[in-house]
Amino acid sequence: MDVKKTPLYDLHLKHNGKMLNFAGWLLPVEFEGITKEHLQVRSFGGLFDVSHMGEFFVKGEQALKTLEHLCSKSVEKLKKNEAQYNLLINKNGGIVDDIIIYCLEEKANYLLCVNAANIEKDWKFISENNCGATVSNESQQWAQIAVQGPKAFALLKLLGIEEAKPFKMQWVSWNNTDLLFASTGYTGEKGGEIFVKTEFAASLWQKLLEWGGALGIKPVGLGARDTLRLEKAYPLYGNELNEQVNPYQARLSWVVSKDKEFLGKTSMLKEKAKGFNKYLVGIQLEDRGIARSSYLVLNQQGEEIGQLSSGTYSPSLSKSIAMGFVKTEYKDPGQEVWVQVRSKKLLAKVVKLPFF
Repeated sequence: MDVKKTPLYDLHLKHNGKMLNFAGWLLPVEFEGITKEHLQVRSFGGLFDVSHMGEFFVKGEQALKTLEHLCSKSVEKLKKNEAQYNLLINKNGGIVDDIIIYCLEEKANYLLCVNAANIEKDWKFISENNCGATVSNESQQWAQIAVQGPKAFALLKLLGIEEAKPFKMQWVSWNNTDLLFASTGYTGEKGGEIFVKTEFAASLWQKLLEWGGALGIKPVGLGARDTLRLEKAYPLYGNELNEQVNPYQARLSWVVSKDKEFLGKTSMLKEKAKGFNKYLVGIQLEDRGIARSSYLVLNQQGEEIGQLSSGTYSPSLSKSIAMGFVKTEYKDPGQEVWVQVRSKKLLAKVVKLPFF
């Protein structure tokens, strides 16, 4: 498979970005170090290149009908210039993808932001289950820049973007192009994400860097993006979520509307009624060490009771934190468990989420 580059690739190299292949895209994992960039976002702010994410448009008289059929949470009440976290559910009740829906025109025009690794899968799923909407995959025409942190809106104001509550949208004109801003993000900090046509992305990134320098805002790589999202217990598709995971197992019942029908709902509820043998939980190491994805979770007798889906060292908490699926009887906060880290069994405990 050919590795893709975002419109900001050359600029990342210019700023000494350490590049790696993520979901088929060459993206910076870090610029000055993951911990430094993490704390920079929590204290000041950071710029993230998220141009690898996919953009689908769903339009026409059947747009709302199609989204209601495909998504677990009702889209009907979504007003113009509002965004919503949602799930695509397969016929077996598993999660095809977690997405953000942006309402451009009520009942008639929606933008879907999908995970980069799932673009082709999601496009096939939506195309096969379309209820008559006009759908288009415009992922190649759009780039995205996330601006996150306490100083984010001070920077965004220079673009004409007003501070807004989470999941609100606004259009602004900049340098002869229109930018779509949404106060969504993946760090739990203030700020949001800017959708920009691909050909304008590099000039916008450079301008944000130029203005952001005075505010302590610098580019941030995927490494800190992952530690930031894990502190807030935001799930990552491919780690916490996949087509075998039921939303109720993954603590996402709040993304399921009980008063509407959608593809896969019957199967999803049938599995829920039977009960799950494992649930997603938060785990914090008590012993010294760092938990990582795929590490086994053990009980006091050394028996396997689960597996970590994500794990890292939290720069904000100075502790190792993780999420993973454990047997039902171990899911409640306060339970002592052990994590197998190489040849050692490290004491840990199940904790409430989010971590930070």
